[in-house]
Amino acid sequence: MAVNGLSAEHLHLEITESAIMCSPEVATGTLLALRGLGIDVHLDDFGTGYSSLSYLQRFPVDVLKIDRSFISTPGAGVGNPEIVQTITSLAQSLGLKTTAEGVETREQLDRLRAMGCTHAQGYLFARPLTATDAGDFIENWSPEAMRLSPAVASAA
Repeated sequence: MAVNGLSAEHLHLEITESAIMCSPEVATGTLLALRGLGIDVHLDDFGTGYSSLSYLQRFPVDVLKIDRSFISTPGAGVGNPEIVQTITSLAQSLGLKTTAEGVETREQLDRLRAMGCTHAQGYLFARPLTATDAGDFIENWSPEAMRLSPAVASAA
């Protein structure tokens, strides 16, 4: 952070349930230290691992990332709306945010918003980028540029 001038509030660490469950006590201490620096912790692929819900209360996380397997479907809708709604409600009751992975259509985005999902990512917003393209994107990023993006404008 001191090296590149990026403030901690702009950093997000994504960690999977399975990675935390390898050593819950060590992971909890490390995640607490990162949060102490102001770094948000996102629990990736939530709902696909083997952790107990009792651990969820113990882990210092800020965001539950809803796995794309619950979002994606051959049609345009949300594949497992009951599970997505349950995860979103659970997150809200714990004071956490949610990010839905794999959002590809406006219909999915609208349904997720209606369920209370706070964030979304997927092809609707951008395709994967090479390291060079990602660097260019970050260097040139601005809120105005995102508003002008055709995918984001059509999703807004």
